[in-house]
Amino acid sequence: MSINTSEAPHSARQFAKVLQILASFGNEEAKLVPILQAVQEEYRYLPEEVMTFVATALGVPPARVYGVATFYGHFALEPKGKYVVRVCDGTACHVKGSQNLVDTLRGILKLPEGKKTTPDMLFTLETVSCLGACGLAPAVVINEDVHGLMTPESTAALIEGIRREEGL
Repeated sequence: MSINTSEAPHSARQFAKVLQILASFGNEEAKLVPILQAVQEEYRYLPEEVMTFVATALGVPPARVYGVATFYGHFALEPKGKYVVRVCDGTACHVKGSQNLVDTLRGILKLPEGKKTTPDMLFTLETVSCLGACGLAPAVVINEDVHGLMTPESTAALIEGIRREEGL
């Protein structure tokens, strides 16, 4: 199924990238998960209006798209920063001090309790159950780069390095 862009010209312009993503997957409902992955890669999260647009384009209820988006932990419904910092809190990492890394990051990023993303949208801090890098415990992943045997000092140095690269 394809969406008739002549009926909603504003939406077609506003969601041109989403239309490209849908077309690349053949506008197939069966490919909803990879469609949402591609949309999230584009926006860094799944905006509600985009999920509704995807549902309309695929001819499925918006609740189905939302259900998929909330079922899988990989999907984010809130904006994420340019740098997503994931701290492993699995058993090995926890025992070796991952909570100290989280506390350090919260402090240097000035994240109040309950907030994950810095106001400048540069950093998002997440804890994950396991990164599969137990031999490197405690481990931190920044976007796709794995950093092992971390200390609060080395973790702070990573953030400061990113800030320098960003000209901050």
